[in-house]
Amino acid sequence: MRLGVPKEIKNNEHRISLTPESVKSLSEKGAEVYVESCAGAEIGFTDEMYTSCGAKIVDTAEEVFSVSDLIVKVKEPQEQELSFLTPEKTLFTYLHLAGNKTQAKKLLDTGVRGIAYETVTADDNSLPLLSPMSKIAGQISIVVGQYFLLKPNKGIGTLLSSVDEIEPRTVTVIGAGVAGTEAIKKAISTGANVNVIDLSESKLSALQDEFGSTNVKYFMSSTSVISECIALSDLVIGAVYVVGKEAPKVVTRDMLSMMKSGSVMVDISIDQGGCFETSNPTTHDEPIYMVEGVTHYCVTNMPGAVPLTSTLALNKATLPYIEEMVTHGIDAALQHNKHLRAGLNITNGKIVHPAIREALA
Repeated sequence: MRLGVPKEIKNNEHRISLTPESVKSLSEKGAEVYVESCAGAEIGFTDEMYTSCGAKIVDTAEEVFSVSDLIVKVKEPQEQELSFLTPEKTLFTYLHLAGNKTQAKKLLDTGVRGIAYETVTADDNSLPLLSPMSKIAGQISIVVGQYFLLKPNKGIGTLLSSVDEIEPRTVTVIGAGVAGTEAIKKAISTGANVNVIDLSESKLSALQDEFGSTNVKYFMSSTSVISECIALSDLVIGAVYVVGKEAPKVVTRDMLSMMKSGSVMVDISIDQGGCFETSNPTTHDEPIYMVEGVTHYCVTNMPGAVPLTSTLALNKATLPYIEEMVTHGIDAALQHNKHLRAGLNITNGKIVHPAIREALA
């Protein structure tokens, strides 16, 4: 099998889909791996490292796509990559189709077979290829939130932690899945007061057992609870995720008028359309904008801020599935592995994942 690794071209995206060690493993299993020149250079993976592990270096993305049966990426194909995709190709990457109908239509028009990391499942119903990036995004959300609370960055001008006898500030996390739980951990570590909001009573109970109630409060989600909590918060994290569907809008524009001027909202759910009504996708170059005096951070590739950590974590998760496709063939792997098959979103111009089909109807 010929396997292609193009350089990521989304704004400030320096992750790479395969490390040199992953290439070595796949080469030993009989794969021909084609890597675009300098694809990993920004995180210290040189072309020489890839060739020493068995890869062939090619000059352009077009060559990578042209020669490969299976294209392994990190982010969804960008506009200039769509013309390289054909029905004969299989694409393995994050697709997030439910949050971008325009992108979905363009990808369908190529006829490519698209297997999405974010809908691959596991025996415990978890999402093993989404989880590592969700953990990283959850941690980053608190880091960037603290940064944009600083006065020179248009924030209210506060630390989250207490200083001497000064009360700590308040962080509200909406959604207690993988990303939300990491945000909660990180927020607690700053010394902030933390509000946790979720629809699952059992999940809230488990989190209370884990984190206690000293400076953490737990709430069943409702419009009134969200409104009351964010009005008292300095930092709000949106971490709502529904598999294969656009994120529900849990914070409305009207609620912003009750928030503090200079407070910060970070929307981790932006890849799925965002869970704040006022969310719009942003980039690492221009990460924020203001609405009603509230800073919005809605970067669509948050883990790209730490591309080395993200690449290593992603490779650890995806490699077994890629090895299975290389060893048995893509068709056989999809047939025999129901969890990989759950990742199949589109093929031959049709949406085959039920939740994605419903979301885009």
